Amino acid sequence: MIDKLISEIDKSLKILSASPVGNRARPDLNIPDSKMLPEADKHLHAKFMRVNHTGEVCAQGLYRGQLFFNKNPNIKSELEKAAREEIDHLVWCEERINELGGKTSLLNPLFYFGSFVVGSMASIVDDKYNLGFLSETEKQVSAHLESHLNEINQEDKKTLTIIETMKKEEELHQASAINLGAKKLPKIIQTIMKKTAKLMTTSTFHI
Repeated sequence: MIDKLISEIDKSLKILSASPVGNRARPDLNIPDSKMLPEADKHLHAKFMRVNHTGEVCAQGLYRGQLFFNKNPNIKSELEKAAREEIDHLVWCEERINELGGKTSLLNPLFYFGSFVVGSMASIVDDKYNLGFLSETEKQVSAHLESHLNEINQEDKKTLTIIETMKKEEELHQASAINLGAKKLPKIIQTIMKKTAKLMTTSTFHI
């Protein structure tokens, strides 16, 4: 258990203190940056991507927490697959933030470890609820990304392409969790998750 804990601490430090390495090329790689994009929009889009970046940090914390106590090999495989793809999302968001002249959130460590605790608790309680947390998280993230697609200047094809790709993959993660038998979470848990997500998006938009 000590070795496992040390390994998780190492993973968390790599996510929070160093730029992680992705496995796939960015989906916007061959799309040129728009020269018509106003500076005000660049500033706004950088904030949107900062929120999305923190969302991916939370996802890593949640997955690592779920994997820490998980003993089901099928669930482990699905969580690890989703976590790998979310690392790519993390990298894409961070790179786009830098290109737009923004910065990642100072609150990332707080949200990472909070998500790790929630993921751990879900894993301890029940396998089906573990998958339920995954499904509900991806559902809420997809809805959040959809809202960004409606607010971003359509000239910013690079940012739009990144968000669209992320949204499609979040939806696939949700579908996979449901196929594995995810149990629908109680309304009170869904509400708490939505309020927590609202706190995260509001705070990281500014900090």
